[in-house]
Amino acid sequence: MFRVDPKTVTRWAKAGRLTAIKTLGGHRRYREAEVRAHLNGGGQS
Repeated sequence: MFRVDPKTVTRWAKAGRLTAIKTLGGHRRYREAEVRAHLNGGGQS
């Protein structure tokens, strides 16, 4: 969806750059607006 590897998004969450919401099944969900803001606002290293 964002042309970013899912593992990259997971790393961003572990680094505290994104907020992850964990489901009961153990999957992580991310707010679309937060991911888009991160992509548009830079912050990538």
